[in-house]
Amino acid sequence: MGIEDFGGGQTAQADVLVVTTNDVPGYQVTQVIGEVFGLTVRSRHLGSQIGAGLKSLVGGELKGLTKTLVETRNQAMERLVEQARARGANAVLMMRFDVSEAADVGTEVCAYGTAAVISQV
Repeated sequence: MGIEDFGGGQTAQADVLVVTTNDVPGYQVTQVIGEVFGLTVRSRHLGSQIGAGLKSLVGGELKGLTKTLVETRNQAMERLVEQARARGANAVLMMRFDVSEAADVGTEVCAYGTAAVISQV
């Protein structure tokens, strides 16, 4: 697996800019739309759990689980962007991830932030 299998984020041509900062240099916030989020829950795969358990005995990265978490985060981000776009935003400010266990059967990943309209100054 290459590094591209473990990355995330947006493509360069995204119509909704997602940043973890409060503002974007060279832009001004012209409208705050409000909170948006993208949520997904992934169940655990028995085979990967067994493999992870065995790998934990000898140490090292659990690459299968890492790749699954990256895919899950990307799906949450896609849903965040879809919600922002549907509400008329062209940016999401202060984006964060929250990860938690979901009823002992899976992992919940939530991407959230503030939808806004920004324009160049």
